[in-house]
Amino acid sequence: DYEDPDSYSPCLGKQQRSVYLPDNGRLPPAAKQDSSQHSAVIKMGWLDKNPPQGALYYQRRWVKLDIDYLRYFDSDKDVYSKGIISTAFITNVTSVGELKLEVGTSNRTFIFRAESEAERNDWVTVLQDVTRGRQRRSTISPVTSLTPDYQGYLELRGLRSKLYTVVALDKVYLYKNIDDYRIGVGITSIDMNVGNIKDTERRSFDLTTPYRIFSFIAESEQMKDQWVEAMRNAIGEALSNSEVAERIWAETSNSLCADCGAPKPEWAAINLCVVICKRCAGEHRGLGPSVSKVRSLKMDRKVWTEELIQALCINVQSSDVLETLCLIFCGADVNCSTGMPDWPSPLSLASAHAQPLQAELISHNLNTELPRLDAGELMEPIQYLPTPCVSHNGFLFKTASMGRATAEHKGREEFSRRWCTLNDGTFSYYESDKNSNPNGVLKATEIVCLAVDAPQKHGYNHTFELYTEAERLYLFGTDDPDGHKQWVKSLAKSFIPPSAEPLLKLGFERIGRLKCKDGLNLQTSKLGWFALVGSTLHVYLEANKGEEIHLRKLNELSIQQDNEVLVLVERGRTLYIEGERKLDFSGWCGAIQAAAGSGGDTLSQQQLTETDIPVIVYSCIGYITQCGLTSEGIYRKSGVNSRVAALCERFRSDARSLRLKEGEHQVDDVSSTMKRFFRDLEEGLFTAEDAPTWLSVAAIEDESRKISQYKLLLNRLPRVNKATLQALINHLYCVQRFSDRNQMNLHNLAIVFGPTLFQTDGKDYTAGRAIEDLIQHYTVIFEVKGSLLAALQGEGSALSSVVRKLETPFASTEPGGHFICTVYLEKKEETAERHVKIPGSMTAAELTCEVLDQRNIAVKDKEYWSCWEVCDKEEMERPLHYQERVLPILHSFGTDSHLLIKKHIAMEAMLLYLGSKVDASKHGMMKFREERSILGLGLSSGNFHDRYFILNFTSLRMYKEVRSNRPEREWPAKSLRVYLGIKKKLRPPTCWGLTVVHESKKQEKQERQQWYLCCDTQTEMREWFATFLSIQYDGDVWPQDGLQQTRASRAPPDTRHGNVSLIPLRGSENEMRNSVAAFSQDPLAVSRSTNHWDKSGTNPRRLRPERGRPIRDIHAGQVVQTLSPDPPRGAEQICSRPSPVV
Repeated sequence: DYEDPDSYSPCLGKQQRSVYLPDNGRLPPAAKQDSSQHSAVIKMGWLDKNPPQGALYYQRRWVKLDIDYLRYFDSDKDVYSKGIISTAFITNVTSVGELKLEVGTSNRTFIFRAESEAERNDWVTVLQDVTRGRQRRSTISPVTSLTPDYQGYLELRGLRSKLYTVVALDKVYLYKNIDDYRIGVGITSIDMNVGNIKDTERRSFDLTTPYRIFSFIAESEQMKDQWVEAMRNAIGEALSNSEVAERIWAETSNSLCADCGAPKPEWAAINLCVVICKRCAGEHRGLGPSVSKVRSLKMDRKVWTEELIQALCINVQSSDVLETLCLIFCGADVNCSTGMPDWPSPLSLASAHAQPLQAELISHNLNTELPRLDAGELMEPIQYLPTPCVSHNGFLFKTASMGRATAEHKGREEFSRRWCTLNDGTFSYYESDKNSNPNGVLKATEIVCLAVDAPQKHGYNHTFELYTEAERLYLFGTDDPDGHKQWVKSLAKSFIPPSAEPLLKLGFERIGRLKCKDGLNLQTSKLGWFALVGSTLHVYLEANKGEEIHLRKLNELSIQQDNEVLVLVERGRTLYIEGERKLDFSGWCGAIQAAAGSGGDTLSQQQLTETDIPVIVYSCIGYITQCGLTSEGIYRKSGVNSRVAALCERFRSDARSLRLKEGEHQVDDVSSTMKRFFRDLEEGLFTAEDAPTWLSVAAIEDESRKISQYKLLLNRLPRVNKATLQALINHLYCVQRFSDRNQMNLHNLAIVFGPTLFQTDGKDYTAGRAIEDLIQHYTVIFEVKGSLLAALQGEGSALSSVVRKLETPFASTEPGGHFICTVYLEKKEETAERHVKIPGSMTAAELTCEVLDQRNIAVKDKEYWSCWEVCDKEEMERPLHYQERVLPILHSFGTDSHLLIKKHIAMEAMLLYLGSKVDASKHGMMKFREERSILGLGLSSGNFHDRYFILNFTSLRMYKEVRSNRPEREWPAKSLRVYLGIKKKLRPPTCWGLTVVHESKKQEKQERQQWYLCCDTQTEMREWFATFLSIQYDGDVWPQDGLQQTRASRAPPDTRHGNVSLIPLRGSENEMRNSVAAFSQDPLAVSRSTNHWDKSGTNPRRLRPERGRPIRDIHAGQVVQTLSPDPPRGAEQICSRPSPVV
């Protein structure tokens, strides 16, 4: 029983009954199909096989029989067999013993065992029928009647011994040695129709299939070249189809090359209706597709429609076709007008008069792009839309054509002056306007993209690039801006179809055609016409109206390099743009990525959210709201300059990819980053034109008139400026509500943001007054009404409650350290929002009960309400364990995650499954893919591969296959976070997947790993997820008494969360850390120190000193610096009161 150590065998599933395909009088012929399909299978099923050593035990094998081979596999899912036996070498098939059958060759005997007597007899009968009369008299070639094209020994990487390898026609066969080859007993065969040969290093090369990579090592580099050539020929043979060639060769005049007379020519010039050999086909290609369109008779199957085959077969006999061909050779214009409104072109005229041969011949000689119909259908005249006639000529400067994109500057000396003409869809360039023979010709149908370069990118001020289907780049330039504009317009008009004509009216930087997929149908590509204008991508798809994609508002932009696909994710839609040609696709990728980034220093040029707020502002506000609302001196303290500069640079390069996280980024660094962004804005937030008016309005004493003027000015702001200003003032409105904690009231915020937003020197308070007015009258000026006002007021009262509790002494039974969080009920909608105070000790079950209580929802029996962590970006979710604390989850959140309360529909099935298990562990096959980086770009790569997993109480182990002894990877089971769902852009093989996250620390650095697992069924996915939960929480998956008992037994939570003190902390970040460390050693000391109330009930920390005079901290005995009465420009420092000395 031969073993292939590198092959992988999926875990055996349910044992299937054998499938018997009865003989219908003749055996089905072998067909070239997918590599998973060999010759037509006659019978297949499970059999037990005795090993070659003759051991007492039998091995379970999935057995297939076809006309050429008896094959046996590890499982019914394997593609490549464990062993093959040529039916031509089987000498006898007999029944032996109980349920056994014996398959004998001249040198070997194989013993199989069936499940029943009837099954055994079926196998014996079928094998005898197949092998009857096929026994060979010689042992020269075991590959049926085929002659090997190449054979010899190759080393398969990972094996110590070499395998005897045979290349025959469209297959590669592997044998243990040459003796086994001679007796027809091998290991496996590889169909080459899905194979690909990759030349690696020295003597090595890879044979790649969708199911496995075979890495071979030849005996020498010279022999490696011979092996590579032989296998590539086998791939060509596998992809070829001789049916068309045989039918064309049946006509005597087509059996010889029309140019040199070589026999059986395999190529044809389809527009000239002649057949040619391979050598002459190369010469025809040199003439260009406008003269001779060369296609293969064997491999270009789609070209050979039934009409064209017939035309080639009878071209010497059909007088009509010959006459048409002669007219074309004489210069007749196939695009001419017939003068008949119903049939305006010769093509429509031929179609209307039922002349498909004539129509086919004419369509292959057209100069314009026409829609092609399937074979057998008549071409409707209404579908023909002639491209508008465009003519233009003049001098341009041209470089030599290139096969790759050029990034370097091209000097004027590299350009040559050429006379260029554009007539009837043909762009020609000549040595001079006196020459009649062009140096080169480009058909409009060959142009796939036109790119307009930035001024002065090359030696000439204005240049443009033409990309062709043949992967060539043509660069033209001129110093005349009007001439440049006219050439760009004329060239674009020549190859853009009428259906996408509105694109021509745009001031595009790049225009052309690409294939793409979108919507629910990801199987079929559509032809789309694209134009890039600034940061907007205009798209016209087949039979669709035009649409716009705002690149700076994309949720995600990435490149899947394996498949050469550009993925654009916007709200509610994903568009996949495919790289049909590498040259122009790489140009599109670079241009779209550049357009999607920040394009300048104005607000409108930033990456924006869906509500037109710059991503940098949105991210900074979100982070400070989460982590810094109670930070003393927020926005007055400055961050570390180097870290602030680094943050600004990262936001400027790609704000969308930066995620601010607590622990990685400091609050003061983030606040300084946002202030620097606003101060460095070109034109400013209030615009250079209107900023003086805003400042003059601030001096108006009449409050109602002042507010009215502010409203008028607000409506005059550009859309992005207005949205940004409202988001910022809304944020500052929330910040000042924490003024008792952060010491930043209206006046202090206005001092900081007045000079920053108006970009003034800060010598007076005019700018500050305007900002103070906007914050104070926020709800009136910005007309916050209805549900928004109610939500704001509800949030304000909740914040006030938190502040009061934060000021309560530590010895109070009321918990401190609450966190305000938005939780959704059943779905993420504004009407389902609930603002909940999250203490440090609140569990998921308590949060669930809290939300259900607010909505007066009673929990019924067998209802499993749970709190879910939902990540929109990763398209995954997980139910929190009912004892899991919520606050750490909130701190690890990104801006694209939220909490959702909903029923866990699968919980009952999971509990039943866990109750029926004897062992808590689980093992089985799953498809695995890891998230890893390519070239440091942060792009995911790789495909899903079958792997064997074992999950027990201690770890999750992954093996390459079932028989492997050593795991490839191992992770601690209780440190994994398992989510339901996999993001669609990874194209998982099934819709039942798990996303697994593992975070660890290596050398004081947080490291995150993420990978994906795909199951075959939903039940299997639930079983794996249930096992993970059971192991991580020691079998306690759901409370025994349900949520009702949890609701009834809720008690005031503990004020400690792990080792982190939840008492109110003041001062800088280092001082807060010191307080936390002290608390972990002596909680009572910190309790006494943080209770800053004197006997009279007055808190000395709340006393405000007289302006310009210091006060002394009563407990610490340290002098606190005071604010300067007139802070200088950009004043951002406020000295926080020191923490008590413990």
